[in-house]
Amino acid sequence: MLGRFPRRSCSKKGLQLMHTAVHRSTSPKRILIADDEPHIRRILQTVLEIAGFEVDLRRDGNDALEAVRGDEHYDLILLDIMMPGATGLEVLGKIRALDERRSTPVVILTAKGQDADRQEAFSLGADDFLTKPFSPKKLLARIHEIIDGD
Repeated sequence: MLGRFPRRSCSKKGLQLMHTAVHRSTSPKRILIADDEPHIRRILQTVLEIAGFEVDLRRDGNDALEAVRGDEHYDLILLDIMMPGATGLEVLGKIRALDERRSTPVVILTAKGQDADRQEAFSLGADDFLTKPFSPKKLLARIHEIIDGD
């Protein structure tokens, strides 16, 4: 599956150039990533850390819920839909039910691109819905738009 992501789009030099072009904040923003696929977590971690974000990785929905309910503050949460334990949509619903976390932006990043999945995610309060395979450049742009309000 890793082969579906063009190598040149994830090059360190290219990501550093994108970081220079779009990174505007002075203090690192913290992003929680919940995805059960290790190679996707690694790609996301690399892309986001090069762009200047702090990243917290979780491998399933239950781990993600534990992190969200903890003391850590997240500026944005990236959720896969299909994960063991709680699904990304279940996690999203529970995040929106937590008073202290309700306003945290959540982006769904999933291989499930059906209209019904997209509609359910938005009805539960997702801020965006992106499908895999994804463009690292587009993902970074969307994250900056959501976090920075651009």
